[in-house]
Amino acid sequence: MAEDIEEIRKKKLMELQKRYLEQQKAQEEAIKQEMELEAQLDAIMRRVLSPEARERLGRVKLVRPELARQVELLLTQLYQAGQIREPISDEKLKRILAQIEARTRREFRIKW
Repeated sequence: MAEDIEEIRKKKLMELQKRYLEQQKAQEEAIKQEMELEAQLDAIMRRVLSPEARERLGRVKLVRPELARQVELLLTQLYQAGQIREPISDEKLKRILAQIEARTRREFRIKW
């Protein structure tokens, strides 16, 4: 009887270890895919944006990462569709940021 309990414990422990290793592999794969996506986005941003615009987008990413991600995805889609023919200047990027922020901005009103 004690041997059966010990055997069940060993099987359970091995099963838990196997699950843990599978989860680790899945997490590593997800991190690897995220890094590849970031590298691809960075390469596209280098082609699409002027140095000043890239610098601005980097600063925006520090303050509003969700806004910067939306802009990156939008510019990537436009680039892949062939609609961007020359590097986007800082002024044009400012307008794009303002338009996207205006669409996503939520206003808060406090009523007394």
